[in-house]
Amino acid sequence: MKQIFNFSAGPAVLPKPVLERAQAEMLDWHGSGMSVMEMSHRGKEFTSILEKTEADFRKLLAIPSNYKVLFLQGGAIGENAIIPMNLLNGKSADYVVTGAWSKRSVDDAKVYGEINIAANAEASGFTTVPAFADWKLNKDAAYVHYCTNETINGVEFLDVPETHGVPIVADMSSHILSRPIDVSKYGVIYGGAQKNIGPAGLCLVIVREDLLTQASPLTPAVFHWKTQADNQSMINTPPTYSIYIAGLVFEWLLAQGGVEAIEKINIAKANLLYDFLDQTEFYANDIAPAYRSRMNIPFRLRDESLNDAFLKAAETHGLLQLKGHRSVGGMRASIYNAMPIEGVKALVEFMQAFEQAHS
Repeated sequence: MKQIFNFSAGPAVLPKPVLERAQAEMLDWHGSGMSVMEMSHRGKEFTSILEKTEADFRKLLAIPSNYKVLFLQGGAIGENAIIPMNLLNGKSADYVVTGAWSKRSVDDAKVYGEINIAANAEASGFTTVPAFADWKLNKDAAYVHYCTNETINGVEFLDVPETHGVPIVADMSSHILSRPIDVSKYGVIYGGAQKNIGPAGLCLVIVREDLLTQASPLTPAVFHWKTQADNQSMINTPPTYSIYIAGLVFEWLLAQGGVEAIEKINIAKANLLYDFLDQTEFYANDIAPAYRSRMNIPFRLRDESLNDAFLKAAETHGLLQLKGHRSVGGMRASIYNAMPIEGVKALVEFMQAFEQAHS
């Protein structure tokens, strides 16, 4: 089989050992005679999968005991609407806009109540994060929402702002599990699975218990965090196979040494590509260095007439899904946990060769 490296932003590359394990267990999970796809979500077999998946996730992020973990559907976009249903309830909320996804979060939330834009990086072309001191926060807000890593724009920030007791709600879809985080600094953390967790169809939510009782009375039971927490995320049939694969990813990540170990690898991968981009005049990355994402690295050819040739040649070299998001153009390399450093090395070597051939 030809060696390929998949740089898709999501659904994204999965660890090869995870795919091999899923393949081996496809027809018969642990002697049950059933595929996980066929199991009752309330049977003892799947219940054991769910419980271990949650336990491993808690271990990876050192999630405190006063936080619930929910396995929900609808992805992060669905959660954009579920959050105000559960937290707004007649109050206002502060939103920070640092890219396409946080901007989308505002659009999805504002139909549920008053949404204030506390900071907005759009004037910079979403190449930076507004200084925390310049955020216009409301001390009476129900929560402060922001996206800690913008998948499309390639902006990431690692520090946590001071919100003076107002709960922070963070969309971590595209870099959760890529580095350690202090969960206790957040009220809610959520993320779609299809980047660093597993296949599409699952959204993981970490919510502090005191925030479970603030939902609007109009919130449907299936979207009500407390109802889902009280029912082990199974008020309805959960995305069972996605949960199973997520569990295998968590086992794989623990075997690598956890998020502390994978962060070192992620830093090395990102530095390898950024160091090359910084020394060439043929390509460019426009993100302020302090806020460059380790997971999603957009870049452009200064001569954009070469874009199609670049993508075609990359594909022949086994380097797939490098086209940038349609809203921003250019190129983008997503180098999540499952992308080996060999893939980044292969990309840099190809980019060097392509530059030499077209200079």
